[in-house]
This record gives sequence, C-alpha cells and structure tokens, in this order.
Amino acid sequence: MSNLVLRMARHYGASGIRSIAALLLAAALSLTAAAAAARPLFCVLVPHFKDEYWLSVGYGLEQEAARKDVALLFFEAGGYNARVRQIEQLETCAARGVDAVLIGAVTSDHPDLMREIARVAKGIPVFGLVNELHSDALSGRIGVDWRDMGEAVGRHLATLHPEGTAAKTAVFISGPSAAGWTAPLEDGLRRGLAGSAVTILEVFSADTGLRQQLAQVQTALDRYPDVDYLIGSAPAVEAAIGLLAADTGRRRPEFLSTYVSHTIKRGLMNGSVMAAPFDDPELQGEMAIDQAVSVTSPGPSDRSAGPEVVLLVGRDEKLVDVRVSPDDYFPTIQ
Repeated sequence: MSNLVLRMARHYGASGIRSIAALLLAAALSLTAAAAAARPLFCVLVPHFKDEYWLSVGYGLEQEAARKDVALLFFEAGGYNARVRQIEQLETCAARGVDAVLIGAVTSDHPDLMREIARVAKGIPVFGLVNELHSDALSGRIGVDWRDMGEAVGRHLATLHPEGTAAKTAVFISGPSAAGWTAPLEDGLRRGLAGSAVTILEVFSADTGLRQQLAQVQTALDRYPDVDYLIGSAPAVEAAIGLLAADTGRRRPEFLSTYVSHTIKRGLMNGSVMAAPFDDPELQGEMAIDQAVSVTSPGPSDRSAGPEVVLLVGRDEKLVDVRVSPDDYFPTIQ
C-alpha cells in the first residue's frame, strides 16, 4: 500500500480505505485501457503458413511490432487459390477499424481483390508484403523483385555450364500462376540461364503446400528420370529430398531452391541442396512494420523497399548466420 493511501486512511478511517482503493484501482484500469486503445493495431494477411518461408516473415513482423509497441492480427487465407477467403479477411480487418493492413496477396492482379484493396485503402493504409501486387492504392510495399531471385539461380547454373559445354537439363517446379511471384521468378530464371548449356525441359506449378508440391515432383521425375537439375520452391525441394531418400532406385538430380526456408537452410548446410537465393524474410517482416508505422494516413504511394538478394551456396561456413524463425515459432491465427 502506498504512503499516499496510508495517509488518506489515517485521515478518513478504516472504513474509507476500501472506497479509496477501489477508486485508485478503477483509475489504474482506466489508464491501462486508454493505453491499450492508443496502441496501433495492424492486420497481417498471408497466403498460408504451410511454407516455412512465411513463418520467418511472421517472426520478423512480431519482433519488430513488439519493439514498436504495435499489436498484430494474423490471418491465413489457406493457400494461393483462396482469393475469396483473403477478400473476406480484408473486409474483416476494415470492419475492425485497424490502423494498417499488410497483405501478402494470393494473387497479383485479380480484379476482385484489386477492387477490395482499393475500397479498404480509402480509409486504411494498405501495404504489399513480399508478394507482387499490382494495385495503385497501396501506401507502400516491402519485398524483393522475384526476377532477381530467379536470375541468381540461373546465373549460378550458367557459370557452371556455359554455352558450348556439355548439355544439361532441368525441371522447374514453382507456385501457381496466379501468385504474384511465380511469373517474375521464371522470367528471371530464364534470363539467368540465357547463353548457358542448361535447358529447362518443363515447368510444373501448384500451390506451395508440401503435398501439392510433392505431387509435382513425382510427376516431373517420372517424366524425366535422367534430369540433371531440379529447381523448385522450398517445399518442392523438401519433398524431392524426402522422396528420393525413400526411393533409392531413382536417379538423384542436383537440387536448387528458389528461396530459403528452415529445411532449405539445413539442406544447404549439409550439402543436399546446391544453392538458393536469400531475401531475408525475417528482415522483410521488420521492414514492413517500420514502413507501416511511418505512414499516418491512407493514400497511394510508390515507396518500395526490400533486402538485397544474396545467393547461398551449399556447405558455406557462413550459412550458420542466416536468419530464420525459431523452430518452435508459430503465430497466433485469427
């Protein structure tokens, strides 16, 4: 009990102390509620957390939000085909009266999602997160150019197999065509391979859940059993490693991932993955919070930022320093 309360008790008597304490408690609760109400609230919409990449983004968001005293609401659409669900989540965020929306879009340009973003952005700042999003209503975007991600992989192979050397083949397993990153990724990959001895035999696409990507891996390896390289999303490479560990009768191609997840980092460290471009998803989460905090009112802006893309090569001793979210991390989903 504080000295102030003790002095008041001596003056008013024991019967008054309970009333005084109750008043002080009510005042403290009122101040706490006011502080909570003043705390910014951001919505975070992601395609899904089936891909470990998004866990690192989420962890970066949460860490920086804690430093900036921002509350977060996480929404998971369920996959890249869940456009209707993501639109509903965007509507929910607007109805909650949040201070900003950070959206990892399931599609880069579908008119239904573009209309809803434009509607919400009239009253709430909306920011693109990681995935390419062709909306003029955004107040900003954090992410890399996925052409750079693909080109880093292509250049690596082109250096190993320049034009005029023995011909090499590859299959490419990526995300669905509607996703904003898949077309730029393939464009960059082909640009990086230009002038090399490597030919992409076929492109396979599916949602980036492990089960869907495994089906594409099986189809690709059945169709091209002698392929030299399998280039794929992190779940595709993870699925391929598991598949070939269980089926030792298959010829094993070399694996290159188009981005880094927990599994890909381990694969790079033990040499089962040849290379992968790193765009620091945890840092992107941190940068997204910083950008959203700096914007005080809705309105279109061309501000865009993102980390530098760095190619990681298998068994590099510096891989231990590559940041991904803790193994036991998983955000609370609404």
